[in-house]
Amino acid sequence: MSTTRTTSTARTPARVAFVGAGPGDAGLMTVRALEYLADADAVVIDQVAREDVVARYAQPEVDVVDAGHGEHGQPLTHASRAKLVVKAAKAHPRGLVVRLMDGDPATFNGLAEEAAACVKAGIQFEVVPGVSSVSAVPTYAGVPLTTTGSKGIHVITAGQKAKDMTAALDPSVTVVVLGQPDTLVGSLEALREAGRSEETPVAITERGTTVHQVTVTTTLGEVAKAAKSMEFPALAIVGDNVALRDSLSWFETKPIFGWNVLVPRTKDQSGSMVRRLERYGAQATTVPTISVEPPRTPQQIERAVKGLVTGRYEWVGFTSVNAVKAIREKFEEFGLDARSFAGLKVAAVGGVTAEALREWGINPDLVPEGEQSAKGLLDEWPPFDDLLDPINRVFLPRADIATETLVAGLQEMGWEVDDVTAYRTVRAAPPAAPIRDAIKSGNFDAVVFTSSSTVRNLVGIAGKPHPSTVIACIGPATAKTAEECGLRVDVLAPEPSADELVDALADHGRALALAAAEAGETAVRPSQKRPAARRRAK
Repeated sequence: MSTTRTTSTARTPARVAFVGAGPGDAGLMTVRALEYLADADAVVIDQVAREDVVARYAQPEVDVVDAGHGEHGQPLTHASRAKLVVKAAKAHPRGLVVRLMDGDPATFNGLAEEAAACVKAGIQFEVVPGVSSVSAVPTYAGVPLTTTGSKGIHVITAGQKAKDMTAALDPSVTVVVLGQPDTLVGSLEALREAGRSEETPVAITERGTTVHQVTVTTTLGEVAKAAKSMEFPALAIVGDNVALRDSLSWFETKPIFGWNVLVPRTKDQSGSMVRRLERYGAQATTVPTISVEPPRTPQQIERAVKGLVTGRYEWVGFTSVNAVKAIREKFEEFGLDARSFAGLKVAAVGGVTAEALREWGINPDLVPEGEQSAKGLLDEWPPFDDLLDPINRVFLPRADIATETLVAGLQEMGWEVDDVTAYRTVRAAPPAAPIRDAIKSGNFDAVVFTSSSTVRNLVGIAGKPHPSTVIACIGPATAKTAEECGLRVDVLAPEPSADELVDALADHGRALALAAAEAGETAVRPSQKRPAARRRAK
């Protein structure tokens, strides 16, 4: 007689990670937070603004659960959100559910209720602390919470009454109040009624740490008047430290703070430019003006790739990221990889193209140290030497509309050139109607043009930018095209690179702010100046 023993295999349970998303600036998210977002099977959010963070850092197929409002638009309670977190975890029994919370999960966020629901349901959880708005927003407003004369910090949520304010009455204590504008003002007035001097300085900041941040300074006796125009949840700082804002404000005084800058490039091409614009306080909107498509007849590029593998070429010159992408895709189609470049010399027209090659595992032999253009590449490309160079042929995979400058220059140096169409560039489809309207009506503060084709194509698919919009161009040829299209160029990069272009735009913004200060005026963004007549090129 035999007996059968039944065994149970332990299943990997669902995990919930309560992750602090910081106060608004995605750059304040921790490394651990970004790692968890990238691994998430589902993300539970309660703020619409966090959708951009999820789209930027999570996988495209991630399941996004809205825990902010119910089916009929009503705000959800902590208990309702806790149920959604548990439901999401049960729907992904072997996965990771990220509960994304503003600021720090343990500070005014309902962590205790939601974590307790996980415990009750037998779901494992962990917490990733985040940067709290309590400390970050005052810092971004230029108001340190403590100085050598401070005795402490008292944090209260809006809605507390005067009888609860005893610990906040000492003039050496900095008080931080969080809440909606109406309840925030009520708490500040309760603080005054409890005995804090009405002359105490107050700074109220809306949408802190974002490029939409606005800070108003007033006194405790005048808060109701100062907060009339506020619409969003805010944070107030009460105390003598507010006076330091005049000299320590560093965020809202960035040269193009709050500017909405149009970048006529794809997201893949504009990443470094967008990050640099954000560093100067601007927000960027990307609009593709070209679409990249394969060549109509692939035979020529296929022959060139085979020739590359069989030793036909001494050099391969890449003049764009799109060229790198096109050759890489063709290699993958043929089952090849970067090892096929062994023994070849590789040139890249600039740093962005060089980085695309390095991501593929290819370290370019030649990248211009000066001008990053076809001319700059020619200036540093060695001439053919029949004693040193065993092969005299160069492979140039390029766009169908590429200029002949590079080909002619290489031929003059003794090289034979296979100038091969690796991809075609066609005008992109027009952007959505709201973007077109924003371009024409002047809602953009600036446009940064990185080539003549971006000028022509943007005007073709969306119309001319409004006269109030600052026009910034990467070089003389691009500027000439802009002027031919009826635009006046305000900014010209000193060197033809995306970084130099953004730096030049920031310098222009700084000059406008200085001019306004010298005239005794408040600096305003270009979009706030909208002349009736269209600007013409001189």
